[in-house]
Amino acid sequence: MIRKTAILCSIVFALILTACGSNSSSNSDSVDNAAAGTNLTAEEELVITATNYSFDQKEYHLKKGVPVKITFKNESGNHGILVPEMKLRLDAKDSSRVILPEEAGTFEVTCAIMCGSGHSEMSAKIIVE
Repeated sequence: MIRKTAILCSIVFALILTACGSNSSSNSDSVDNAAAGTNLTAEEELVITATNYSFDQKEYHLKKGVPVKITFKNESGNHGILVPEMKLRLDAKDSSRVILPEEAGTFEVTCAIMCGSGHSEMSAKIIVE
């Protein structure tokens, strides 16, 4: 009886390890990699810098139809940026990406990583004209 239980536990443990170590895409990966495989060449560059509970600007301006390289820099704390409408997520691991803003409008930039008590106040706007 003990042997059967040990074998069953070993199988369950192996399945758990296999599931945790898989490289399958999740929903957050689809946001990060939405433009992967495109060969855009940036005509402009935008650097967004984060410090504890704020971005360096309240508004960032981009031109519709102009490819831009967006680079994220983190000066203090542990932060990232998330702009769901642009399918953009950057952090220390993936700190830059070239995007093509195809729609004019105002898009909210929020911190992508829970960074502490000021996290909910950490936001800015990207305005595509």
